[in-house]
This record gives sequence, structure tokens and C-alpha cells, in this order.
Amino acid sequence: MNNTTPDMKPAVPILRMFDIDKTKQFYLEFLEFQLDWEHRFEEGLPLYMQISCGGCVLHLSEHFGDCSPGAAIRIETTHVEALHSRLLAKQYKYARPGLETAPWGSKEIRLTDPSGNRIVIYENVN
Repeated sequence: MNNTTPDMKPAVPILRMFDIDKTKQFYLEFLEFQLDWEHRFEEGLPLYMQISCGGCVLHLSEHFGDCSPGAAIRIETTHVEALHSRLLAKQYKYARPGLETAPWGSKEIRLTDPSGNRIVIYENVN
């Protein structure tokens, strides 16, 4: 690669959110992401925020035009079985995910956030 070739970084998905409290409960308390920052152009306008967990960064937006609800993302991880056990131990009211082995050889936890976005957290086991 020469010095003029772009060095692309991982994509940062933007997911739509509707209920800030339920969204924070799901991502920050249940999935254990951390809140990096929040932004509003002024009080009473839609919230835009960044959360992260390890190397995974997500943007969550109340803005109508940023994205459509019902998106689907895949997040690769390590120790998915331990994560699955930790999530189940929390007895979160709105999600009790299973742990599946996919035909292509990954172990997967499938979740849906409070705004209908689908999340697959997986570990390649091959």
C-alpha cells in the first residue's frame, strides 16, 4: 500500500432508537456497552449518541432521517458462551436469548433491541 491509498477503518453502524430509557437499559445495562458521548443540537431535539464495548462502536439516533428501524448487524466477539451465560443470569425482562450453532460454524446470540433492530453477537468456532 502506498502513502495515498486510504486505510479504511471498521464501519460504525447507526441504529434508530425511539425510547431513550429502554435503549440505554438494553445497551448499557444488559449488553454492558459504555456511553461514550451524547449530542443534541439543543434541548428538546433528538438525541444522537455513541456507545462502545471493546472494539465495537455503535451510534444510536433519534433523528428521523439517519436510518430506518429494523436494521440488522453482526458483532464478532470472543467467549460468546460466557457472554451468553452472563446475559441469562441478568434475567432481563425483555430478552432471554439462546445460543445457537449456525450451519456456517459460528456460535450466535440473536437479540432484538427496543427499536426492532436485530443484533447477532457471534464467535467463529472453525
